Amino acid sequence: MTSHPRDAPQFYLTAPSPCPYLEGREERKVFTHIVGRRAREINEVLTQGGFRRSQTIAYRPACESCRACISVRVLADEFVPSGNMRRVTRLNRDLVGTTIPNQPTSEQYGLFRRYLAARHHEGGMVDMTVLDYAMMVEDSHVETRIVEYRRRGPDTAIHGRGQGPLVALCLTDELSDGLSMVYSFFDPELAARSLGSYLILDHIARARAKGLPFLYLGYWVEGSRKMDYKARYRPQQRLLSTGWARME
Repeated sequence: MTSHPRDAPQFYLTAPSPCPYLEGREERKVFTHIVGRRAREINEVLTQGGFRRSQTIAYRPACESCRACISVRVLADEFVPSGNMRRVTRLNRDLVGTTIPNQPTSEQYGLFRRYLAARHHEGGMVDMTVLDYAMMVEDSHVETRIVEYRRRGPDTAIHGRGQGPLVALCLTDELSDGLSMVYSFFDPELAARSLGSYLILDHIARARAKGLPFLYLGYWVEGSRKMDYKARYRPQQRLLSTGWARME
């Protein structure tokens, strides 16, 4: 009888479902659980192999007739922002990002609900309760942190933290070779700040400051307008059938 150690990942395949990125197509995912004493090690290997993490699940597309979803990671040390990206950084120079433990708060959930209502009111996350949100944030067996963004205040220079209402948040995994942006959201009333772009730019800077070579952005989906933005952050590497390939 064949046995498997409890820490060895077992992989499963989902049933087909409508693709959220390309109209008229179906998606399937291969997934496994990231738990146990080897969770961090397994998560690193899988992330480097194109998987994404959601709570204690690691998954990647396994569609039968489509290969449009491509894992992307930015080369943090070589990244040079465009003129528009520098403008976004200037627009948000009054914000401070503070790294805290991955513990949910009612303020976070309130901002999360406003973000979903404005940006993703027809998405699969719109029905998430406060308990669902807490699980998304807390349920991790790897090195996960929250970066909260608030405006600079009179005491920021002393304690290094922003003050006032929460403006944006990113749930971030810390890997040995980079940072992985698991999920982020922001105040939808501050659209002029381009906060989605700013969070990526700030995380590239954070990876560089930590001496980490990569920022993992998840999947770029060719043909999907809402995923086009990931192609702007170059140089980057994309995971092809032959391995990670550099794109200038």
